[in-house]
Amino acid sequence: MDYKKAGVDITAGEEFVRLIKPQVRQTFTSQVMTDIGAFGGFFQPDFSKYVRPVLVSSIDGVGTKLKIAVELGSYETVGSCLVNHCVNDILVCGAKPLFFLDYYACGKLKPEIAAAVVTGMVKACRENGCALIGGETAEMPGIYEAEDFDLAGTIVGVVDHQHIVNGSKIEAGDVMIGLPSTGLHTNGYSLARKVLEGRMQERVDGLDGTIGQELLKVHRSYLSVIEPLFGSSDVRGLSHITGGGLMGNTMRIVPDGLTLSVDWSSWPEPMIFDLIRKAGSVPEEDMRRTFNLGLGLVMIVAKDRVDNILGYLKSKQENAYIIGEVAKA
Repeated sequence: MDYKKAGVDITAGEEFVRLIKPQVRQTFTSQVMTDIGAFGGFFQPDFSKYVRPVLVSSIDGVGTKLKIAVELGSYETVGSCLVNHCVNDILVCGAKPLFFLDYYACGKLKPEIAAAVVTGMVKACRENGCALIGGETAEMPGIYEAEDFDLAGTIVGVVDHQHIVNGSKIEAGDVMIGLPSTGLHTNGYSLARKVLEGRMQERVDGLDGTIGQELLKVHRSYLSVIEPLFGSSDVRGLSHITGGGLMGNTMRIVPDGLTLSVDWSSWPEPMIFDLIRKAGSVPEEDMRRTFNLGLGLVMIVAKDRVDNILGYLKSKQENAYIIGEVAKA
């Protein structure tokens, strides 16, 4: 008996690191001080442009979207989803990402599959100006089946204290503006998989490809759209629409004594959601609590600044919808 026979292949781990090193280095900025493989990732931030810098961090995963990636043998998009999800989580606090770390755990390490996942992470890190400075790869037979793997990521960003976005200035009468998602993003997949089981290769009129390809669309990042608004008093609150849906997530930033009045018919809902709704006879309340229903980010804007924000979004070629307003509870 040796470690390999027990299910852990150190050589495969070494091969994986060899495959990803050139890719990961593409995300490095001048602030990264260590190469991949060190015991810790060193990052020397430049806070000279900040008056009172505050670090903002978040950790998340991509849930059972991974099961669809395994079924279809397509792995890059889930790597991008992981990074973009974490970027959005700190973005809605007003923070710009600095660096990212990942955790990849599996039953049996297949270097080419793990490398494909990292390829997606690298792509998203480069698009978001975020350095991938380290990670952990764990081969754990007995915890995961041979084909299974799990994925998590941690992001650290920075915001000037005076520009923190936390919803504290939200008032009754403020307007909600929704920005479109690219589909389910990374939430609701346990329900979607259950009601669409066995249909991943099916083509349905109105979808760009197969059902499986639709479900693997990348969770988009909103950084390029929102970052130019950092520090603007026009935006009083930002909400990343993930598990818990539009109401559950946006109410997290709404002060006590206020509520949200949402017009659920005010934006076009992507067909994939109605497919799930009908395939599983899913109650509407459950749809709204489980999925983003086509909106991945909500902006709460002062009523007299709505036209200004809509004009800016149009200049960025970003579709945007007035979806409701803040009201007294």
